[in-house]
Amino acid sequence: MVFLRSSFRLALAALFWLCLTLPALAIEPYFEVDRLNEGLGAAPGDLDRSTPQSTIEALLDAAAANEFETAAHLMDLSDFEPSEQAARGEDLARRLHMIIDRKVIIDWQSLLERPDSLDALATSDSAVAGEVRRSLLMWILDLEDRSVAIRLNRIKPADGDAVWIFSSQSVANIDALFELYGPTRFEEWLPDWMRADTFWNLMIWEVIGLPIVLLLALLAGMATRRLMKRLAARTDSRLGGDIVHAIRMPLIFFVVTFVISSLTTSLFVFSGQISTILGPLIALGFVIAALMLVVNVVDAVLDRMVNLHDNSLKELENSEFRALVTRIAAGRRALIILIVLIGGGIVLTQADVFNTLGFSLLASAGALTLILAFAARTVLGNIMASMQIALNQAARIGDRIVYKGEICDVERIHFTYVQLRVWTGVRLIVPVNEFVSEPFENWTLKHSELIRLIVLKMRHDADVDLFRKVFYDFAEELEEGELGEKDDLQVRVTGQDVFGQDVTFCLPCRNPNTAWAMACEMREKLIRHGRSLEEKGEPIFPEANPAEAA
Repeated sequence: MVFLRSSFRLALAALFWLCLTLPALAIEPYFEVDRLNEGLGAAPGDLDRSTPQSTIEALLDAAAANEFETAAHLMDLSDFEPSEQAARGEDLARRLHMIIDRKVIIDWQSLLERPDSLDALATSDSAVAGEVRRSLLMWILDLEDRSVAIRLNRIKPADGDAVWIFSSQSVANIDALFELYGPTRFEEWLPDWMRADTFWNLMIWEVIGLPIVLLLALLAGMATRRLMKRLAARTDSRLGGDIVHAIRMPLIFFVVTFVISSLTTSLFVFSGQISTILGPLIALGFVIAALMLVVNVVDAVLDRMVNLHDNSLKELENSEFRALVTRIAAGRRALIILIVLIGGGIVLTQADVFNTLGFSLLASAGALTLILAFAARTVLGNIMASMQIALNQAARIGDRIVYKGEICDVERIHFTYVQLRVWTGVRLIVPVNEFVSEPFENWTLKHSELIRLIVLKMRHDADVDLFRKVFYDFAEELEEGELGEKDDLQVRVTGQDVFGQDVTFCLPCRNPNTAWAMACEMREKLIRHGRSLEEKGEPIFPEANPAEAA
């Protein structure tokens, strides 16, 4: 009975394993067709199409020998009638080689020298680890309305062996790709010697044409700069001057990038070695132009809304306006972050960095992400902290604060630092992370009124009542609207030591922007009154030498 039970369990396990593996075994590592390119006849006996790498090598060898009728056997021409395959195949093979030569960087590591294209060295987390392949993506190129792939498929006709050839979908896109990336009329007019290859598989005209493109773009940028300079000189209004100043540098970047982009798509169509570098640089140029335009326009709006160098933003009735200005500055930073993220994605997409630069292993392991995150941790922390300030409104542009004992006005809240203007006129630059981690006083956050404390050291036998009435009289002499609630006027003895007693004068101030100056003026009057009393023989201030005071 035990033996039968064990046998039954083994049979169930074997049946379950077969159910799992039979679907996988049913998928053959190739595409089956009845006939392959019957209009071309039999392929040459020495044409090796058994592996992806041998197929690409065969195309390059056939092109070098100008044997494109042989190269036609490297493509799936099933979309054409057999009577058309010979003529169309030779022309398409010539065009395909030119497209690959001009726009594709061949990744020989992905073109394995195995019929099944199994990558035995693939990492365990790779999507194709340990799997045979019947289709390989070689490159992706952009048409005007979409992106198309150049792909190799493994095809097995009923009367032959499986071979690797370019897929019928890729063949169908050759004409459209050639119209976009093939030789321009300018290149066709060039003599044959200028189309000869030089270093890095570049043609002579490309070596000459690239500096010409850069020079033309530079001249266009200089002309744009001169034009904007003349336009600014002829603009009389402040608004027009702000607009010209805001768009000048973004326009220069845009013109330079546009000229390079236009010349490299219509006049000079460069090879893949150059276009792979120019593509990301062109995208980066447009991103920089957009980023500068956003920054300059928002800065111009802020400058038009408020002049940070006068006191208009500090007025009590402008509390909501300070909040609005701070939100606009926060929106500016959010737009910059958004443009950088989108632009960075566009640049990486154009660069195809993980395929062209060989970073796939590094990216799959997550090491590149960790390196970039570690390098940018301080910058990202400051950016998030600056957004935190803008959202919680702990400090707004124009607020008066006391930071580390310094009375300051908040002038700017940047990505990585806060710009504070000390009452002496000195600008204090504080990293945002440090600013939000340190406690500070905000005198204009909620209520405008505050009480300034003036502390004077007096002798133990000094009569405080001699100052109380005088302090009230001095307060009455202040400018109308500067003094706060009169009920908050107080004179208190708040401490004492061996030298004497601490007398604190509580001065309510309605305007926090003038409170410090009012307190200084009041302190000066009280000290002057004390000196006048001492001249009359009334002891007021303690007598102590410097050694005792220390």
